[in-house]
Amino acid sequence: MNRTYRNTNDIMNDNRDSIDFGSSNVRRVFVSIFLPTVLGMVFSMLFIVTDGIFVGHGLGSYGLAAINLIGPIMMLINGLGMMIGGGASVVVAIHLSHGNVKAARINVTQAYGAGIVVAFLVAAVCYIFPDAILSLLGATGELYPYAREYYMWFMPTCLFSLIGCLGMFIIRLDGSPRYAMMVNIVLSIVNGVLDYVFIFPCGLGLKGASLATDIGSLTGMFMVIYYMRYRCKTLRLYRVKMTKTGRRLTRRNLGYIARAGLPSLVAEVAVAVMMLTGNLMFLHYLGDDGVAAYSIVCYLFPLVYMLLFAVAQSAQPIISFNHGAGSLDKVRRTFRFSLGVGCLCGFLVMVAFFFFAPHIVSVFLDADAGAYGLASAGLPLYSIGCLFLAVNICYVGYCQSIERPAIAVWVTLLRGVIFMVASFLILPVWIGEQGLWLAIPVSEALTTLCVASYQIVLSKRRSA
Repeated sequence: MNRTYRNTNDIMNDNRDSIDFGSSNVRRVFVSIFLPTVLGMVFSMLFIVTDGIFVGHGLGSYGLAAINLIGPIMMLINGLGMMIGGGASVVVAIHLSHGNVKAARINVTQAYGAGIVVAFLVAAVCYIFPDAILSLLGATGELYPYAREYYMWFMPTCLFSLIGCLGMFIIRLDGSPRYAMMVNIVLSIVNGVLDYVFIFPCGLGLKGASLATDIGSLTGMFMVIYYMRYRCKTLRLYRVKMTKTGRRLTRRNLGYIARAGLPSLVAEVAVAVMMLTGNLMFLHYLGDDGVAAYSIVCYLFPLVYMLLFAVAQSAQPIISFNHGAGSLDKVRRTFRFSLGVGCLCGFLVMVAFFFFAPHIVSVFLDADAGAYGLASAGLPLYSIGCLFLAVNICYVGYCQSIERPAIAVWVTLLRGVIFMVASFLILPVWIGEQGLWLAIPVSEALTTLCVASYQIVLSKRRSA
């Protein structure tokens, strides 16, 4: 082991949670990151579901459908945060593996600056063109006033959520996954309490749900800022020179970060496309009740996705660090272990959705709601895709971590756009209503088949 790598291990050991990304015990390091990450994700899941529970029981199917129509905007915001944060995490981990702490800190600072600018731009566009954007999202007829009410009060979340999402990557890479977990726990509790207070005692309706999300996201952002100001160890902010050369280097670094993080943005855009396409197709075939029923899946899908994403996130700093250090055996072992954990999680979720669908749907809707029967019958069909989703998410995370963003982007486009849109257009024509629910599982299965075929061909080429 060379001197640079040994010094880097000293740096990464000198942190809050004593995590050594270069450790030979890959499973122990993975678990030390995964447990707090997945616990944080559980509360982040509650952040998403809480709106659905209170809105579904407090405002009914129209409230659920309205929030679901606005969902693609949230996916875009998260995608931008994950692109900048995920890309910075990959680049910074490689710098740390080479012992270049100054470059790592500069990249972190540049990532935060870019995140703030992007968040303000997104919020400005959404505020300037509300009617055009709502029309594009499919908010028409009786759903329009509900969607607009939620939309107009939801925009501050653009800034708060994007900075918080970006910060989670940096905090975990700084060796503090437990603090990242606490951020998710606190903002979820704040959101849940305020959801109840604003919707029921205060009677603020969808405006109240929006305000609860705004305040919860603001709380998370303040906790990220506090960490970077007072608790960070290795990855503290660094004064970036604004000379002509400094601006050129900043553009270069941000371009590198954007390329490394592009798969994360594409993944979230794919979720937005899934929500938008599904909304339009369910509205076309099953009307407003169909959109409300599909909204249950759109609330549950991020939960499954985030659980599996927690697996990929836990493996990412280990893989990126060892990839930069040239420890290919540890890279492969980490990927295989993360894939096994991901598949186990996907299987357990599939079983839960398949056998307990009516109970899960009842969390969001009363049994006498028109959308209740549609969702109860469709959720078991949707659950089939969870195992395939696990394989695809873990593989995308692996490719992103070893600086193969092009492959990660292609896999994401296949599962989230190409196969998915084609399935939504073709399957309902062939097999009717069931085709709407099977569109996502079919697209995930076809993508897994493509991934397996690609890996077989690649393995044969290497052995030739």
